Order: sequence, then structure tokens, then C-alpha cells
Amino acid sequence: MTFFPQDRHFWASVLRRIVKRTRGRPDAEDLLHTAFLRLEQYRAQHAVDDPAAFLIQTAVNIGVDAHRRERFTAGESVETQCFAMVDPAPLQDEVIEARARLQRVTEGLARMSPRTRQIFLLHRIDGLKYRDIAERLEISQSAVEKHIAKASLFLAQWTEGW
Repeated sequence: MTFFPQDRHFWASVLRRIVKRTRGRPDAEDLLHTAFLRLEQYRAQHAVDDPAAFLIQTAVNIGVDAHRRERFTAGESVETQCFAMVDPAPLQDEVIEARARLQRVTEGLARMSPRTRQIFLLHRIDGLKYRDIAERLEISQSAVEKHIAKASLFLAQWTEGW
């Protein structure tokens, strides 16, 4: 095949073969362009019998090299990201402190009157609203508010400094 850089059919044929050999890489045109630049550099000092074959093989080699670099870089960045990751789990000393505070709150709850504890837990643990607690226990909403205020104040004082 005679090499004619202005021949569209030549370039289309070479590009199709590069796309096929590089398994449809989206940058096939870029590979062809880089291969052409290398061809011109090479032809400055050497004779090239089959420019199309030279372009195709060079483009394929450039694509393989780029794929290897991408794969290596991706692996490296994943490793780097792993070192930079922060474990969302609390530190051991934080877990120990939280358990101690929980134990302190549990002791405080045990010191409350049963009715105040029940109302406080219905609100805080079960998530019931004051109105729902009042209806369930058949007391006024104002009484519920007083029990929760009493429990909250007691626990705040009981756990102060923990």
C-alpha cells in the first residue's frame, strides 16, 4: 500500500484496524495521532516499507502501555486511599468511656422512682410524645412534662463530670 497522508480512506482503514486491535478504546484517534508523530520521527532516519502496519502496531503498543500505566496508577491510588481512610469506629478508650457513662446512667435510672423512670424511658427510648405517654398512663400531659424534667435534671447532675 502506498502511503498517502491526505487519503481519507487510508486513515479510516488504519483507524478501524486500530479500534479493532485495541478492543474499541475510546482514544483510538489519539493513539493514531501519536503513532503518526512517531512514524514521522522514525522516517527521518529510517525507511518504512509499510506505513500502515507501522502506524497500527505503534498505536497498539501505545495503547497497551497506557493501559498498564492506568492499571498501575489506579492500584497505587487505591492503596494510597486505603492508608488515608479513617475508620468510623470509635477508639478503644472512647468505647471504654462510653460504657462507663452508660453504666453511670443505668445506676442513675435505678435510683429514680419507678413512675419517673417509666415515663422517661417511654419518651427517650420508645420515642413517644408527651401526649401519647399521658394517654397511655392516664395522667395529664403536665405530669409527664414534670416527670421528664425531674429525670433529666437528676441524670444531668448524676452524670456530671463523667
